[in-house]
Amino acid sequence: MKQIDGIVLKSTGSWYKVKSKDNKIFDCQIRGKIRTQAIKSTNPVSVGDFVLFIIMEDGTGLIQDIKPRKNYIVRQSTNLSKKKQVLASNIDQAIIVVSLRDPETPTEFIDRFLLSTEVYEIPAKIIFNKIDIYNKLDLEKLDELINTYERIGYNCFKISAKEEQNISEIIELLKDKTSVLAGNSGVGKSTLINKVSPNLFLKTEEISEKYRTGKHTTTFTEMHELIFGGYIIDTPGIRAFGIDFIEKDLIAHNFPEMFNLLGKCKYYNCKHIDEPGCEVKKAIERGEISYSRYRSYLSMMLEEKNKYRQ
Repeated sequence: MKQIDGIVLKSTGSWYKVKSKDNKIFDCQIRGKIRTQAIKSTNPVSVGDFVLFIIMEDGTGLIQDIKPRKNYIVRQSTNLSKKKQVLASNIDQAIIVVSLRDPETPTEFIDRFLLSTEVYEIPAKIIFNKIDIYNKLDLEKLDELINTYERIGYNCFKISAKEEQNISEIIELLKDKTSVLAGNSGVGKSTLINKVSPNLFLKTEEISEKYRTGKHTTTFTEMHELIFGGYIIDTPGIRAFGIDFIEKDLIAHNFPEMFNLLGKCKYYNCKHIDEPGCEVKKAIERGEISYSRYRSYLSMMLEEKNKYRQ
């Protein structure tokens, strides 16, 4: 049978939607040999993968092979301690959508996401959503967070997806790129996608009034083609972001503000926790490193494996 080139648009765990070069969509499964190749990943095929598949007699497809990935972004599986979940592959940028209330995104969650993008060398951006509901104190906190992240190299955007404030900036950000969108449940990812590309009609829900947390509206990771060019990969709302895929000695290497200080501490193997002569801790005292970022670093360094939960 002739093999066909395609790109994976959606993964449900056992079935995959694959688009061929002539824009036909096929429901595909994977052959067993590929399944056994995924030694450390819960999903051998991810959204964004370029694959080779054949068409079966019943019209479904069978994925035969996965082409080499340009890159990918992962999070630690929350129920398989030695495995990771590939969120998406072959992407140009990773974007985290954040809200300061209803629900509140913890800064540690942001920092864990950014750590993952640094490890896999994927440019990251931060979108702060729901500015239409913020009071004066919220807006002051927002400006502080933006200052924290922009001074270490992350572009930040302030928007209201619901009220369509500053949406044109996001369209420009996404245009002609393949972007993965992540964030907690309820921060407005699906609403944002609907505003930038209204033809998609993604399902949205209000947050839980009782618990002030988001409801899951995206069940499976899925790639959508944008009307102005490019693709956006919508991921399910993430409640936990484990980082067991990186050795603890390398965590500081992926905090940009700490990286430039490595090797300058009194001890070459300084972990920047309670050692004397630590240049990182001196930089914190001088205000050159944000304490919230350092607090996230400490949490990652001191936690037991797979213990992080938002």
